Amino acid sequence: MHRSRAFELPMLWAGQVETEPGAVSGWHHHDRNESSLYVVRGILRLEFEGYEGYLDAGPGDFVHVPAWTVHRESNPSSEPSLAVIARVGGGIPTVNVDGPTDRHGRDDPTQT
Repeated sequence: MHRSRAFELPMLWAGQVETEPGAVSGWHHHDRNESSLYVVRGILRLEFEGYEGYLDAGPGDFVHVPAWTVHRESNPSSEPSLAVIARVGGGIPTVNVDGPTDRHGRDDPTQT
């Protein structure tokens, strides 16, 4: 995953993220920042703590991730994905956290 900043102000950050095929981020949240993404190309998969399943967003889709929401991103496709991001709130850009534990005691519910 490669994030690049377009600009940064005290309460607003904008940029883009390119995600290579098969890449998976660690679990994290964006502090008090509200994050909105627009998918330009490819597939961006989002998983959220406390939610079984995932959200796949494709070209033309908008996605909003509320502040403090623990999640991770991935690209399940064979092509790179590209999304434009805007964050507002002025918090810490990324806070890495431990992943959720499922009802079977596994640290990562997507792993068997």
